[in-house]
Parts: sequence; structure tokens; C-alpha cells
Amino acid sequence: MPESTTYLAEGPRLGIRPYTLADGPEFTTRARESRELHRPWLFPPTTDTAYASYAGILIEDPTKAGFLLCERASGGDVAGFVNINNIVEGGFRCGALGYGAFAHAAGRGLMREGLGLVVRYAFDVLKLHRLEINVQPRNAASIAIARRCGFRLEGFSPDFLFIDGAWRDHERWALTAPLDRR
Repeated sequence: MPESTTYLAEGPRLGIRPYTLADGPEFTTRARESRELHRPWLFPPTTDTAYASYAGILIEDPTKAGFLLCERASGGDVAGFVNINNIVEGGFRCGALGYGAFAHAAGRGLMREGLGLVVRYAFDVLKLHRLEINVQPRNAASIAIARRCGFRLEGFSPDFLFIDGAWRDHERWALTAPLDRR
């Protein structure tokens, strides 16, 4: 990332910024290096073509917002990502979060920091009222991050998403904006 790039939000170790098509080579390399960490929960793009389609949708679709988690100390290396999907405005003002850390950054608390930055951005800048995380019940790492970031378990959705060739059950976790941000 060029030194002149401005982050949308910054924490002690990370900054968040939107995806660009130019991030493809780094993103896909990190995704390939992280296959073992991500399987069977997550399948980020690992080829240039797949990344261009994936990032293009996050860049262009107004019902989505994608954020790269960049390590400030290393000059902006991409440590992970958080996407807000299915953004609904009006009386609902809600979005569904998806996220992942890359293997080189896993286990260092960066995902928690990055998710926290995106949550604050979603409430303060995007003016969303509610964020949801749908996670497979056996994905202990993802559930732990949701819990640490203040999300509450609200329910169970059988056969919720088609992932890795089958319909998978998910737990629904949610967080609403603090009263002073509503």
C-alpha cells in the first residue's frame, strides 16, 4: 500500500481500507497460504480472476462494503478482511459480516482489532443500526471473536448457507449500535 493511502479507521496495530483491484496479487497469495487455516469454514479467492470478480462486487455493489485489515507497522501488509454483506437501509439499517484472518496474522489479536474497527465504522459512518454474524457452530475461533467484540447469540438457523458442497447450519450473532450512535 502506498504510504500516502489514508485509512478509514485506525487502531493501535491496524488500519482498515477498502479493497482495490490492485490488491489482488497480495490477497490471493495470502489466501493460498491460509488454506489450511480457513478450511472448511472459508473460501476466499485464490486466483487473479476470482479475486477480480470478488473485489469488483465489494467495490461496486452498494449493498456490500469490503475492508482490508492492514498492519500499520509493516507498511500496510494485508492481515485479513471484513466484509459487510446484505446491507439494508431505511428502517432496518442492518448488514451481515463475514471475516477472515490470513495465516501469517492469525493468533495475534489482529482480527479482533480489525472487526472492532469495522463495527465502529459501520455504526458511525455507514449509520447501520444492527450487524449480524452467521457462523457455523463448530467454528470456535470465529465464535470467540464475535463474543469478544460484544456480539450476542440470538439464534440457530438450520441449513442456512451452502458452503463446501452442502447446506450448513449456522448460529446467528448480533450487535446493535450503542444508544449514542443511533
